[in-house]
Amino acid sequence: MTVDAQPKPAAFLDRDGVLNVDVGYLHRIEDLVWVDGAKDAVRKLTEAGFMVFIVTNQSGIARGYYDGSQVERLHAHMSAEIDAAGGRLTDSRYCPFHPEHGRPAWDRFEGWRKPAPGMLLDLMNVWPVRHKGSFLIGDKASDVAAAEAAGIPGYLFDGGSLSAFLEAVPEFSAPSVLPPAS
Repeated sequence: MTVDAQPKPAAFLDRDGVLNVDVGYLHRIEDLVWVDGAKDAVRKLTEAGFMVFIVTNQSGIARGYYDGSQVERLHAHMSAEIDAAGGRLTDSRYCPFHPEHGRPAWDRFEGWRKPAPGMLLDLMNVWPVRHKGSFLIGDKASDVAAAEAAGIPGYLFDGGSLSAFLEAVPEFSAPSVLPPAS
């Protein structure tokens, strides 16, 4: 992971229901089905100069359905497919915590579970994210609430083409928020 010192806006994307079809507790590569236009949307964001992050609640870990290594393997696969399509995932965060299921070791991630902003704030701390022009796309009210708690706008995606949806996001269509071309 290379961190560019130049602050840039970021697009925070929920995973299940935004990038991939929500099949319920996705953790196996063979079960991955991309949302229409998802890879194209990430390519557009990359070309426009945004950092692109996945932020996803993964209660399946707390429920014992799978572990973090399976999520990380899936994210690496998704990243490779997006790279092949001309885009780039900058980084990702997932939250294994669930208040009704879990182990004390996951309690430290309580502030990461959306609607809490912990995953976004952690990425903003690690990467030079410029708040102006940054945004989140999610498919649940808890995603939008996490964005607002992190100080950025959130947009509710209700299906269809993610690429087409992205075109209507003001932060994406406002070139003044991006750094000048070099």
